[in-house]
Amino acid sequence: MSFDVAAVRRQFPILSEIIDGRPVHYLDNGASAQAPLAVLDAVRTYETTSRANVLRGVHRLAERATEAYENARIEVARFLGVQPLEIVFTGGCTAAINLVAYSYGQLLQRGDRILLSELEHHSNIVPWQLLRQRSGIELDMLPVTIDGRIDLEALPRMLSDQTRLVSLAHVSNVTGALVDVRAVVEAAKTVGARVMLDGAQRAPHGPLDLPALGVDFYAFAGHKAYGPNGVGVLWARPEVLEAMPPFHGGGSMIDRVTLAETTWAPPPRRFEAGTPPIGPAIGLGAACKWMAALDWSAAHEHEMALVQRLMDGLQGIDGTRILGPGSLQNRYPVVSFMLDGVHPHDVAQTVDAFGVAVRAGHHCAQPLMDRFDLDGTTRASMAPYNDNDDIDALLAGVKHAAKTLR
Repeated sequence: MSFDVAAVRRQFPILSEIIDGRPVHYLDNGASAQAPLAVLDAVRTYETTSRANVLRGVHRLAERATEAYENARIEVARFLGVQPLEIVFTGGCTAAINLVAYSYGQLLQRGDRILLSELEHHSNIVPWQLLRQRSGIELDMLPVTIDGRIDLEALPRMLSDQTRLVSLAHVSNVTGALVDVRAVVEAAKTVGARVMLDGAQRAPHGPLDLPALGVDFYAFAGHKAYGPNGVGVLWARPEVLEAMPPFHGGGSMIDRVTLAETTWAPPPRRFEAGTPPIGPAIGLGAACKWMAALDWSAAHEHEMALVQRLMDGLQGIDGTRILGPGSLQNRYPVVSFMLDGVHPHDVAQTVDAFGVAVRAGHHCAQPLMDRFDLDGTTRASMAPYNDNDDIDALLAGVKHAAKTLR
């Protein structure tokens, strides 16, 4: 059975809007995806029928809010194939990585090493640089191949007995390349290192089986996964969470407070100080439930057909170059390209006149841009609700840019 993209699109109200006289061709999903009715309804229901703080209240609204919040944790855990008490709600993927860098980082010592790559988003570089400043750990960087993949052939020689953590993007937010997680985990185990994946670009494309992946940490953002802004997820193995000290201090993350000392609540409460992002977390739970109901075999085939259509079309435009894998193998629906003689921002502004939303610039991946000596790229990123009309509108805009801006 073919993928019914029209049925999916009907669940996203914004996609039927006419804005400034133009339809919406939304191809900026790598920055922030749209939210389906199921998510909008879940947040609205909380805000209009159960808005209250969670955990400590004994009145009816507080109990309803707490139940909805913890049910969201269950839905996220089911989406990842793990247990609910292994799920920590954070302010986003960036917040989740910072939590690990601070809390797990306190368990590291001067001279310990963390392995990253040149392909990483700044959110998976800067927190570790800050840790290096605080504690004296060392950072190593895996190189990137000419087709925009992490060079795993270099992995064995980059690991050492001092490597404590390997932290990589599950899917690149620039090239769309999927990392070979099995190869990374097997190599890391040879030196006793843990593995963390930045799943911001992978989580929006279907349920995961984290135990099967064999990693120790996983992070993703709600707003990229059809959920609200202001919420993200950190998953970690329970024994790792139990060993980690808290990141923030305040209410909810304590066991007992006296003026002399404080003892901590067990995970995940230990890492959810203060009032959590209740409504956004409930929305994210609804997003994970919505994603889990899709036929992802058909959805991924549909997404990759759009990638092929876009790459074929771009290759037919003189002066256009694609940054990243040239085939559909081991990649996800992110396509970055350059138009010779035209700045990426000018391309993005031109296609906006055709109703197309794309991203342009360095995509918070300046080391990767330095690797290829680029000022930036124009990036299109697809979701299951995108269709051929979106791709064709983008190609029409790029053709116009090629004719008028050079």
